[in-house]
Amino acid sequence: MMLTVLTGCAVGPDFKRPAAPTASGYAPEKDISAPTATAPVPAGESQRFNPTADIPFDWWTLFQSPQINSLIQRAFKANPNIAAAQSALRQAQENVVAQQGFFYPTVDASYTPSRTKLAGNMGGNSPGAQGNGQFIATTTNPVGPAYYNFHVAQLSVGYVPDVFGLNRRQVESAEAQANAQKLQLEATYITLASNVVAAALQEASTRAQLAATEKLVAINQETLVILRKQFSLGYVSGLEVAAQEALLAQAEQSLAPLQKQLEQTRDLIRVLAGNLPNEEVEEKFDLASLHLPQELPLSLPSKIVEQRPDVRAAEEQLHFASAQAGVAIANRLPQFAITGAIGGMASTPGWMFKTGGGFFDVAASVSQTIFDGGTLRARSRAAEQALIQAGAQYRSTVMTALQNVADTLYTIQSDANALKAAAAAEQAAQKTLDITGKQYQLGYVNYQTQLAAEQNHLQAVINLVQAQTNRLGDTAALYQALGGGWWNQHEVPQIKESGLFIESSEHMTLLRQPPS
Repeated sequence: MMLTVLTGCAVGPDFKRPAAPTASGYAPEKDISAPTATAPVPAGESQRFNPTADIPFDWWTLFQSPQINSLIQRAFKANPNIAAAQSALRQAQENVVAQQGFFYPTVDASYTPSRTKLAGNMGGNSPGAQGNGQFIATTTNPVGPAYYNFHVAQLSVGYVPDVFGLNRRQVESAEAQANAQKLQLEATYITLASNVVAAALQEASTRAQLAATEKLVAINQETLVILRKQFSLGYVSGLEVAAQEALLAQAEQSLAPLQKQLEQTRDLIRVLAGNLPNEEVEEKFDLASLHLPQELPLSLPSKIVEQRPDVRAAEEQLHFASAQAGVAIANRLPQFAITGAIGGMASTPGWMFKTGGGFFDVAASVSQTIFDGGTLRARSRAAEQALIQAGAQYRSTVMTALQNVADTLYTIQSDANALKAAAAAEQAAQKTLDITGKQYQLGYVNYQTQLAAEQNHLQAVINLVQAQTNRLGDTAALYQALGGGWWNQHEVPQIKESGLFIESSEHMTLLRQPPS
């Protein structure tokens, strides 16, 4: 009964999780989750969507690339963004423990020895001490100073009953922030893995395009040499030579951005792995080593709000705002406090706790703000508006998350069709090249025609490489859009001390709650 009186009730709104979306799909009419188109090339397999499939935490292993697997594991252990997110989580967890401490009494011990000299010209009485350590008034020489010692030791206890739930709402707020930080850590892992996969795909694509473009440059150089010889013999005009020089310059111009992109992608990969730009990583990537997953998970909208870390974090921010609204209300209500002290005082330490030296006091207080210029009332209204804002931001986050999934599904379908068309174009260009090659051998066409067919085929190859890369990237984007499978990972790799970044090396295990 006494505990009920002391703890009271928590004022303010009790948080209720927002209802999950009732949508059953991601498009008004069109079925964007149908199996994709196929193409007779690598990464051209049809992809099917399974609504009941779970999402593995290590979804990147489905690309069957040992290089990607090892690079992501290294990034998890060395990337400073992971260390920052882990420390932010620990900080938030310690803030919860600190706030929970206000549920308990505070106990302080103090000891205060002092020696005092009184002026001798004051007259009257000055303190003296008997053998039992108790003070009595003695008459002293008014012209001689008086000296005395005084020792005080006490144990003080203070307790603030949480009558209206002020501290409970503060703890609730801190727990919501800790949960949000845990989800931010999960999002950091997902984002880092997605960035590594995207960088690996970019490198593989750039290498393939660079190889094809280098062949284009070589063909244009060879064509220009032939035209110049023909010009010297009078078979072609200078206009034709100039046109070929322009084509060569264009091919060489397209080579430079690809070389720059490759180097910048390698720089990105080094940094993602926790290295400095001058510290090389062993892994290199090419499209031939990558596998396209053929069965993809597709969670319903009601599951997306459980799986996406950004949505869950927005929910925790809503929870925080709800608790803060309760804090603002509790601050306007009476505040209670109980204090007590027990101790002893004497002229010598040995007499502080003997008969006559002990003391105690117990006090209770209640305070109520009567006038503050409207400050507390305004803060309460501000907290109500913050709660409304957090609710709107949560709904916006949910809508953006569902849009992200829908956009990714459209992209998967579109890029599958684009790959099918690119594969058909490459096959047609290859067929043209084969026919032209036979005609050249038989003398029906000249060498420039043969080179032109090779150029067209190489350009078709470049377009095909880009389409293949898009399909692989779409798959990674879908796993990220669906939440990344963070609930299927139980142990978090820790940042180790390395290079310029000195981080905690102790092992930490985070408890993960799977989506309900």
